[in-house]
Amino acid sequence: MKLTKMLSIVLLMLALSVPAFAGKGKVKIAYVEWDCAAASTNVVKAVLQERMGYDVEILPVAAAAMWQALGTGDTDAMVTAWLPVTHAAYLKKVKDKVENLGPIVGGAKLGWAVPSYVTIDSIEQLNANAKKFDDKIIGIDPGAGLMGLSEKVMKEYGLDKFELIEGSGATMTAALGNAIHDKKWVVVTAWSPHWMFGKWDLKYLKDPKKVLGEEEHIDTIVRKGLKKDMPEVYAFLDKFSWKDANQLQMVMAWNQEKGADRYKNAVRFINENKEQVDSWLK
Repeated sequence: MKLTKMLSIVLLMLALSVPAFAGKGKVKIAYVEWDCAAASTNVVKAVLQERMGYDVEILPVAAAAMWQALGTGDTDAMVTAWLPVTHAAYLKKVKDKVENLGPIVGGAKLGWAVPSYVTIDSIEQLNANAKKFDDKIIGIDPGAGLMGLSEKVMKEYGLDKFELIEGSGATMTAALGNAIHDKKWVVVTAWSPHWMFGKWDLKYLKDPKKVLGEEEHIDTIVRKGLKKDMPEVYAFLDKFSWKDANQLQMVMAWNQEKGADRYKNAVRFINENKEQVDSWLK
């Protein structure tokens, strides 16, 4: 066989081996390493890749960086904007450079949570029981909107006997799990939907001053110009939503199983909910 013919065959084989999505462009989606954000983001990635043929890069970053990257156009979208309160300050900074496509799920809530066996029911009762909580409020990553609001809670309620501990979503749930195992009192910065409310019997402490806000929704935000640049991607993101918070929490629970792979679970979800996914693509 002549060398030129062999080369042609090799080039043809290489061309056929290139993934179908290679020619449709790349979509960049930012998210924060929260369980709800990771679940939603991976489902969006799965639909864009498996059903629509795009190459998708998902970028885990801090909340401030996520909004900034969207405002500068360095990323195309996110599906984890907590509004109207938690991410309000971030949105204000880039509101003229992004577009809000609306909620993907409602019934979202921020708060401070304790195991149900803890006998207090309000943030107002914390100072009187500080020693039982080891003088600590277990928080998450310092850039999170929830942490900023939690600092306000400390001031508004005069919680001078407590220290707000920075960490991450993973360190917070680990501390919560350890405390519950030992039947100790613990208070954590929390939000729902979240798998921990399915795993453990928890309750939110009442926030009579409403510093942590009331019910919120989680929205899809895209960069300005996405509709023109990638109309098909824009159309899908505009329709993407969960049926309810329980559906999102189901996928979050799958992701907590031993050896779980978030992307594989996202593919499982779109395969098991074909009619719903089809409605996003019409």
